[in-house]
Amino acid sequence: MKTPECKARAGEAVSEQAAPANELKAAMAGFVSDFKNFTTDIQSKLQEQDDRMTKLDRKSITMGARPVLAAAASVEAPHQKAFEDYLRSGDDDALRSLDMEGKSMSTAVAADGGYLVDPQTSETVQSVLASTASIRAIANVVNVEATSYDVLIDHTEMGAGWATETGSTAETGTPSIDRITIALHELSALPKASQRLLDDSAFNIDAWLASRIADKFARSEAAAFVSGDGIDKPTGFLTAPSVDNDVWAWGNLGYVVSGADGDFAGADALIDLVYALGAEYRASGTFVMNSKTAGAVRKLKDNDGRFLWSDGLTAGEPARLLGYPVLIAEDMPDIASDATAIAFGDFGAGYTVAERPDLRVLRDPFSAKPHVLFYATKRVGGAVSDYAAIKLLKFGTA
Repeated sequence: MKTPECKARAGEAVSEQAAPANELKAAMAGFVSDFKNFTTDIQSKLQEQDDRMTKLDRKSITMGARPVLAAAASVEAPHQKAFEDYLRSGDDDALRSLDMEGKSMSTAVAADGGYLVDPQTSETVQSVLASTASIRAIANVVNVEATSYDVLIDHTEMGAGWATETGSTAETGTPSIDRITIALHELSALPKASQRLLDDSAFNIDAWLASRIADKFARSEAAAFVSGDGIDKPTGFLTAPSVDNDVWAWGNLGYVVSGADGDFAGADALIDLVYALGAEYRASGTFVMNSKTAGAVRKLKDNDGRFLWSDGLTAGEPARLLGYPVLIAEDMPDIASDATAIAFGDFGAGYTVAERPDLRVLRDPFSAKPHVLFYATKRVGGAVSDYAAIKLLKFGTA
């Protein structure tokens, strides 16, 4: 039996053991209380910030009802805002100031024939031109800074031969290099708009101008790349001299005949056209014809009664003839006596389009009052760059 003294000592020991636990509990309670106060304070500050942002949003929405797009554009794209001011009112001070600041890559003085369009408008025009049904879509397109572009063609094989370890080696032949110079010509468009329309801030002057310029350029280019005579315009591939493919020589396009005067003698002419092209070009070959000719070709069948023409399997995929894609170019001639209404070839190798990347616009408020004329110009050229890469189908017998 424990004495009172022993019991007292045991109580003191238990009290000493409980003291740290009590202190820990007190510290945890204080921490939890402080944390609750901290989270309450954070939530209060976040709520205040949300209230301020809501007010700013309302203010920006109210301001958005007014035409402040120009101010935003001036921060993001100074040249675009300056160019828009020039189109609407003729004020070119901002463009001149950009030029004086050394940003000559963006602007050009009016004495040089107008001002360069802003990059966004220029890219819109270029994208439309690239997507149109024109030879440009399948040709080799290069950007140049000069007034012409030279294509160097090695159209002969360099000599080669077998050699033994100890025997003498004969000197190989020298390749023949042809230089084809493609001159750049000025292509222009002249859309017009009334000053009242230009004063309307809701009127998107950049989009309107880009669409009108692109439409005019696309139609003019498409015709020139096919049948241009090379005088102040590109040289079309149908303008190049043509000879019977059996006697083909460099500097001419080879043709095969359809076997009937102004008509098909059968589907064999198309097969002959395909295999008149060299194997190195045939894998990238494309048929080119207009819609009327395509309508006639769609009716052709092989000896087993199957149509030679097949439509694209997905949207945007070109139709195919004998397994090769077809480009519908409306500037190609119709089927007629001795007409070369169908072309087949690797136009990426056979035809080159050279152009300067800049597009200039000159504002003319005087010549067509009360309308304002916009004289848009760019420089572009085109010519056959490889005479072996394109073959023609002539609708005749010889």
